[in-house]
Amino acid sequence: MNKKDRIKEVLARLDKEYGTEKIIYLTSESTWQLLVAVMLSAQCTDDRVNMTTPALFKKYPTAEKMADAKLSRVEELIHSVGLYKSKAKNIIAASKMIMEEYGGKVPETVEELTSLPGVGRKTANVIRGNVFGEPSIVVDTHVNRISNKLGFTKENDPEKVEYDLMKCLPKDHWIRYNMQIITLGRTICTARNPKCGECFLSDICPKISRK
Repeated sequence: MNKKDRIKEVLARLDKEYGTEKIIYLTSESTWQLLVAVMLSAQCTDDRVNMTTPALFKKYPTAEKMADAKLSRVEELIHSVGLYKSKAKNIIAASKMIMEEYGGKVPETVEELTSLPGVGRKTANVIRGNVFGEPSIVVDTHVNRISNKLGFTKENDPEKVEYDLMKCLPKDHWIRYNMQIITLGRTICTARNPKCGECFLSDICPKISRK
């Protein structure tokens, strides 16, 4: 099976196994809250973030409220999340920028989003794809690792992986590919001890076929 046909088959099986609906694992009630949740999720599990944000958003439910927050108080509220000191600083700074430069609304473009403190391409693409409906590739550790296994890319730098996937995946699959691969990576194609015998992609996975 050539690469083009393998990609088509992989996507069809992912759709069959996990469906085509957008899935957001992070809990939020607004675009700004989702932005904050994604910022908190760096090097942290979604479950931990979802345990942390209720108290944070109760105290600071909007960008306007967060822009005036005391750093020490935000640190206290998110201390269970990794890198909480830098994340607290960036969340406050990003909120201030949203209020001062974007009229209190989270911006839509990659350039605008990544101009916010603490917001990289991954976070920007989550917002663009899930909120604004813009075709976006989100590269996290699961997407990076499994896309390499599947032979969709040979790169390890997230931005380079993103561009490789943009070239080979149809746009209508971009955002849901991330959600599907996250589920696959958490349940079957785990970083440690992958369950290749249970995987619905095992017969077309180049990594397995080379063993």
